[in-house]
Amino acid sequence: ELNRARALTDKFLGRHLSSSSANPSPSPSHGLNSNVEVVVRRTGFCGLNNGSTSLPMGFEFGHGATIPLMNPSFAYEMPYDKSALVDVALAAMDELIKMAQMGNPLWIKGFGDGMETLNLEEYKRTFSSFIGMKPSGFTTEATRETAMVPLRGLALVDTLMDANRWAEMFPCMISRAVTIDVLSSGKGVTRDNALQLMEAEFQVLSPLVPIRQIQFIRFCKQHSDSVWAIVDVSINLSNAANALMFANCRRLPSGCVIQDMDSKYSKVTWVEHSEYDESTVHHLLRPLLSSGFGFGAQRWIATLRRQYSSLAQLMSPDIHGEDINTVGKKSMLKLAQRMAYNFSAGIGASSVNKWDKLNVGNVGEDVRVMTRKNVNDPGEPLGIVLSAATSVWMPITQQTLFGFLRNERMRNQWDILSSGRPMQAMFSVAKGPGQGNCVSILRGAAVNGSDTNMLILQETWSDACGALIVYAPVDASSIRVVMNGGDSSHVALLPSGFAILPGVQTDGPSMQPDIDENTSDGCILTVGFQILVNSVPTAKLTVESVETVNHLLTCTVEKIKAALSVTQLGSVE
Repeated sequence: ELNRARALTDKFLGRHLSSSSANPSPSPSHGLNSNVEVVVRRTGFCGLNNGSTSLPMGFEFGHGATIPLMNPSFAYEMPYDKSALVDVALAAMDELIKMAQMGNPLWIKGFGDGMETLNLEEYKRTFSSFIGMKPSGFTTEATRETAMVPLRGLALVDTLMDANRWAEMFPCMISRAVTIDVLSSGKGVTRDNALQLMEAEFQVLSPLVPIRQIQFIRFCKQHSDSVWAIVDVSINLSNAANALMFANCRRLPSGCVIQDMDSKYSKVTWVEHSEYDESTVHHLLRPLLSSGFGFGAQRWIATLRRQYSSLAQLMSPDIHGEDINTVGKKSMLKLAQRMAYNFSAGIGASSVNKWDKLNVGNVGEDVRVMTRKNVNDPGEPLGIVLSAATSVWMPITQQTLFGFLRNERMRNQWDILSSGRPMQAMFSVAKGPGQGNCVSILRGAAVNGSDTNMLILQETWSDACGALIVYAPVDASSIRVVMNGGDSSHVALLPSGFAILPGVQTDGPSMQPDIDENTSDGCILTVGFQILVNSVPTAKLTVESVETVNHLLTCTVEKIKAALSVTQLGSVE
């Protein structure tokens, strides 16, 4: 056992244990070297190699490396010790497994929604920090959620270990993700012991919540034939970069434990644990984040289940829809997916689209206005694009607001650009179970016998953690090509729409207008528009263009309030 442990450590840490040991071949009576003890204790490899004589570990790397970091804030090459990151990964995996398995008193279940939140005092007694002390002024958010998900465990592992597929799976939560370095590709198709350095931008669909840019390591471990665990933890590659690395957030050991239950379902336990600077968040959104509904485990699980239901629908040979063939339906769903992704990127000021923020005197402080130029992307109109977004409190339920905004027959009550014409749905393609989870094509009713060549592509969904209504005008001829199974990547569209975030009950006097502190019958509405203000990319943006889009934003909110007989609404003064 000692020889196996020494060989394991040689591979795992990239160095020979005997070089740091007084006795190159210690006998069992001498005890294990501390490095070996760490490996055995943290990995439990004796019980995880399924009786095989081969070692399950497979980390192949040298002592040091130099990587180019992508964010402009880190636009210099930074050396780092890979073996040190392995030690952090092992400690993070150990903590994740314990947090996934332990119950009360570490986790406290809520009375109303049943969400499990972390008992911080018990956490401090149980675990010791290995990534440094909590930054001064930071707030903790930590939640856990367990659910059955309609997929095989290895399929989820493959998605999470691929930065692009991970971002596509959670488009409303991840605006950008990239793998900076692969320290270990893992063992075969199982991805056992895969370890990689990543960077991602996490977002809530509101301009009042800053994007969380986090650099972290992701470690995958297969614990048995049917159980995997994947853990993330923020890293600090050098003391000099500390202030930049944890500018507004850091991620403590977070991730999921995945267990295959049968050929169709897996049991997923998700743990999300972060510390963040609450002072950077508008106080309208602070209860949402502190409760875990913003970045918490429940939101990850809800998104995962909804997305895999949609994926199953996309891969199904029989997609429920009207008047178009299966290939056309799949092509339309892909177009809607791109539309929703671009809408989310525009709301959160993601670095993907290189938005430039504008400060205009007559635009409210709760409204974010940005601009960018499209010179050669065929997926959207060429020219200068202006984006405007804001979030407001609505003292009505998420279900009521979602039902109103997604109903095409009521659209003319808030859509200024529809010119008051009633809308009708030409057809709809279901994306999964539940009413309102679909992609539709809308058409304005003919006025004075004249028909329109412009249609509306709309996607809607709702779950326990929020809802989305996103739409874009599209040319009728382009949609016909898509419906016949043609390439949707060249359909030019600029998405606008609404994101609805759940209302959260708070303790003490409410900071939100028109809401009693004893009720949570309300929600937060984010309104976002992307408008082409000039078709010439080299043209200069005018103040009048900014004022026009801001006026469109304000009038839309007011029309929604009037239609729902809601008064005195708005973002917090």
